[in-house]
Amino acid sequence: MNKTEHKHLLEIKDLHVSFKIMNGTVEAINGVSFTLDKGKILGIVGESGSGKSVTSYSIMQLIDKNGHIDSGSIYFDGLDMLKLPQSQLRQIRGNRIAMIFQDPMTALDPVYTIGNQLEEAVKTHEFVSKDVAYKRSIEMLKLVGINEPEKRMKQYPFEFSGGMLQRIVIGMALICKPDLLIADEPTTALDVTIQAQILELLKEIQQKLGMAIILITHDLGVVATICDEVDVMYAGRIVERGTANEIFYRPAHEYTKGLLNSVPTLADDHELKPIKGNPVNLTCLPKGCAFAPRCDKCMKICIDRYPEQIEMTPEHYTSCWETIRILQQQGAIDITQKPEEKTVDTKADTNVTCPNPATPHTIKELKKLIKRE
Repeated sequence: MNKTEHKHLLEIKDLHVSFKIMNGTVEAINGVSFTLDKGKILGIVGESGSGKSVTSYSIMQLIDKNGHIDSGSIYFDGLDMLKLPQSQLRQIRGNRIAMIFQDPMTALDPVYTIGNQLEEAVKTHEFVSKDVAYKRSIEMLKLVGINEPEKRMKQYPFEFSGGMLQRIVIGMALICKPDLLIADEPTTALDVTIQAQILELLKEIQQKLGMAIILITHDLGVVATICDEVDVMYAGRIVERGTANEIFYRPAHEYTKGLLNSVPTLADDHELKPIKGNPVNLTCLPKGCAFAPRCDKCMKICIDRYPEQIEMTPEHYTSCWETIRILQQQGAIDITQKPEEKTVDTKADTNVTCPNPATPHTIKELKKLIKRE
C-alpha cells in the first residue's frame, strides 16, 4: 500500500458526494473537510438527511450504486482511500476501520449463530485457527458485558434483546482492534438506561484500545457525554466545528443555536424553540446559505453568497454571516463586503426552481448509470 506523510489518522478534504435519482442529482456532501487524531472521539450531529451517514460510508467506500464521490480526498493513516483497489479496501474494512451500523436487528444475519458471525470476522482478517477465533470471540463478549458468553455463542440474534444485540454488534466491530471505529447512531431505538450503558461501554473500550471514534447522532446529549470534538452538519456541509465545550457553551452558527434551543431541559425558564420549516431540497441547493429559509437572522447576503469559514478560536470554526456581522461590529474582523443588517422575508427571496419530474430519457440514463458492471 502506498502511503504518504499525514500527521492525522483520518484526513478528509473538500469531499463532494452525489446520488443520481429520477428527479435529478442529490448533492449529498458539498465540500466536507475535517481531521481526526488517534485516541479522539469526534461527534457528527445534524438533522436526518444532513449527510452524516453518507460521509462515514464514503470513508469505507460503501455508498450505493447510484452514488458517486465527485471530488475531494480521504486519507486514512497516510493511505489514499479513493485510489485503493477493492482487494486492499477489504483488508481495511472491518479490520483497521470498523463500523457499528444503525440497526443491530438488521446488522446481524438471522440464520447464523452469534458465535459463527463473531468468529468469521476474526478468521477473515487474521487467518487464525477456529480455536483462536472462538477464544477471541468469548473475550470480546465478556468485554462488552454479555453474561455466559459460551452459552450466547450458540444462540441466534432473535434470542437477544435490543440492548444485548447492540453490545454484540459493538463487539463484532471491535474484535479486530480497529484504529478507527465509526458508530452510526449506536443508541437509536434504545431506552435511556441502555443508552447510558452503551455510551459508557464505548468510552471505556476506547480508552483501553486507544482507538479513534466517529460518533454519528442527532442526539446532542450523546455528544455532550463522550465527544472531544463536534462537527455540526447541515445540507451536506459542516457549518460549525469545535470542541464540545465551544459548541455547547459558545455556539456561533444559527443552526447550532437552533439545535440547542430544541433540546428540552429541566430549567423552569427554558423555552423550547423548535427550528421552523423543513430541510432544504438537496436536488436544488441555493447558492447562498442552505439554512437561510429557516433562519430568523437571515440577511440578503445569506441568500446571495455562502459564507467563508472563519476562525472563532484555534479550536472553533463556523460559516455564518450573522456571526461575521457581529464580529465586524466588534472590530474583531474586517471583510470587504459588509453584511446588510436588515433581515429579509426568507419565503419571498429563497424560491428555487427545482427540476421537472424525470422524463423517460432520464430514467433510461439512470438505469444505465446504476446497472451493475
